[in-house]
Formats: sequence, structure tokens, C-alpha cells
Amino acid sequence: MKLPSRVKIVEMGARDGLQNEHVVSTQSKIQFINQLSNTGLSHIEAGSFVSPKWVPQMADSKEVLESVIRRPNVRYSALTPNLQGLEQAIEAGADEVAIFTSCSEGFCQKNTNCTLMESLERFIPVVEHASARDIPVRGYLSCVIDCPYDGPTPPDKVAEIATLLLDVGCYEVSLGDTIGTGTPVRVQQMLSSVQQVMPTQQIAVHFHDTWGQAIANIYQALQMGVSVIDSSVAGLGGCPYAQGASGNVATEDVLYLCNQLGIETGVNLEKVAQVGWDICAELNKSPTSKVSLALR
Repeated sequence: MKLPSRVKIVEMGARDGLQNEHVVSTQSKIQFINQLSNTGLSHIEAGSFVSPKWVPQMADSKEVLESVIRRPNVRYSALTPNLQGLEQAIEAGADEVAIFTSCSEGFCQKNTNCTLMESLERFIPVVEHASARDIPVRGYLSCVIDCPYDGPTPPDKVAEIATLLLDVGCYEVSLGDTIGTGTPVRVQQMLSSVQQVMPTQQIAVHFHDTWGQAIANIYQALQMGVSVIDSSVAGLGGCPYAQGASGNVATEDVLYLCNQLGIETGVNLEKVAQVGWDICAELNKSPTSKVSLALR
């Protein structure tokens, strides 16, 4: 298929990126998101309204969302696993919320302490409540290639659960290679299966770079018409329920790929790279982004 002319980047650094890092101050998070808002990004996931018991780094998400300087062309979203989290997100002014489940029973049990179908049933009132308030709901689907507990994920299983997320009421489903073991051939097989049951414009991809294949996998997805990519500035992040899973694909690396392919993103690569260096200085680490390191 022809490459898309434009790609939307969904920036995950402030949520998926920071949730696995040591505690960052609330003010630093606010500054981080404000900086990201000035780069041309149109979608920033700013927090997570999960139990502080499980993800203490996100305990201040309400204060963060309430305090950031809103840009008119930026959508600020949050992860909401239940009605209580949704209410907090609404109070904080989230423009969009996200729900999450897995393709595998093992991962679902570890991540949400319930079966796969139970997780979907739990989200029905969340989606209904959000929809009644005209708040869009995005769906995250984990382990679309492999599960650290159940092994390889059949492509038709991914297609089945992705369709169920649409049926629940999600406008878009982000397909996550949680442990980063995917390769272009396996991504092609998985996406082909999903594209048979849902429109490509409702598909996003979310690749972790544990095995160094994320950019190759994104190129494969682009060739299949996918035009929404989740990424994290400086390659921040990982998965607390998948041992050894390193960070998300770096936003800087995705931007460089798109720029070189002639695909518009509307995002300034140099500004994003600087934001990455600033937050990494706060975390006392270096970006994992190859492009960011090359720019320096």
C-alpha cells in the first residue's frame, strides 16, 4: 500500500514513559508536558488514574492535568481503568480517556487481576459514562505479538479482541508489542488479520524497542497504511508487568523516519529532542533515542 501522507504521533512520555521511572516531582511533570505542547504534537497522554498502590508515580495525575497550560490544538488524554478513575479524569479536564486490555489471559491476570473477558465487561460502564459526556475513548491492546506468560499471540486473536474493543465503544485501538519481540514479518501477519475486521484508520501501533525492531516494525505498519503511531520522547518507558521490556520507541526516531519518507507529522524534531534531554537530565540518564544522540 501507498505510504500515508501524514502521521499522527501520540506522545506517551508523560504517562507510559514516566510511570516506570523513579518519582518525578509534580512541577517537573507539568513543565515536561508544557514543553511537549510547544513542539507541534497534537496528542499527549498526560497521566493515569489508576490506583496509586499499583502505580505510585501517577498519583498526582489530577493535579498535573489541572495545571498544564492547555494549547488549543493539543488533546490531553489519560488512562482510566474504572469509573472512579474516569470521574477523576473528567474533573481534571481530560480531553480523551483510554482503557486497556490484553490479547492474553496470563498478561490480563497479572495486569488487571481478572480474565480477558472480565476486563472488557468492566470497561463497558466506563465507555458509556465517557460517551455520555462526549469524551472519546481509545483502546490499548497489549501483547499483540508475544506474551511474557503465554507465549506467541495468534494474529486472529488480536483481530478478535481489537474488534471487541471497537464494539465496546473505542474509536481507535492501539496495538501494543509489549515486550518488543515483533519483527516486520510477524507485524505484517498480525496487521493483515486485524485489517480484515476493522478499518485501517482506526488502527494505531505501539511498539517497544526491547529487541531493537521498533522502527522496522513501524515502517512495515506505514507500508500497510497505518497512520497513527504511539511513541515516547527519549525512548522513556517500559512495562511493569513484563520483565526486561525496555522503553517505547523514541518519538525522535519516529519523527526522523517520517521526515525521511516525506510523511508530514507537524512536529518539530529538534524541539522534541531538546525536551527529551531536559527530562532525562531530571531522571539522571541519557536518551535511548539514536536520533537524539546523533543530533547532540
